[in-house]
Amino acid sequence: MSKKYEVEKTDAEWQAELGPTRYAVLRKQGTERAFTGDLWDNHEAGRYTCAGCGAELFLSDSKFDSGCGWPSFSSAPEGRIEERTDTSHGMRRVEVVCSRCGGHLGHVFDDGPRPTGLRYCINSASLKFSKK
Repeated sequence: MSKKYEVEKTDAEWQAELGPTRYAVLRKQGTERAFTGDLWDNHEAGRYTCAGCGAELFLSDSKFDSGCGWPSFSSAPEGRIEERTDTSHGMRRVEVVCSRCGGHLGHVFDDGPRPTGLRYCINSASLKFSKK
């Protein structure tokens, strides 16, 4: 039995609302190519929300340049992100999803800056940005 989320829609509703790129990432666990998303090199102050449901996921003060080609964050507000084991592509990773709608965001790794040591490697297509 799959988990119920606060925001749930049919597959057709997600496709219509998100468009092809965001749908592929958020609902089908896709990944945009490195250095192609519109937010990987964003340095403005503000907040990053889920492109699927609008939940606040990250703040600009936790964003850093990891050199990986995707937006990288060292922390997320508590309770906003869920972690899942991902064994796709012949490796074991930790997938991160929005805790409000279950949308795929990216992965978290333990090679980030102090104090958390975490690097949330997130697809630009899964995010929307609002300036402060």
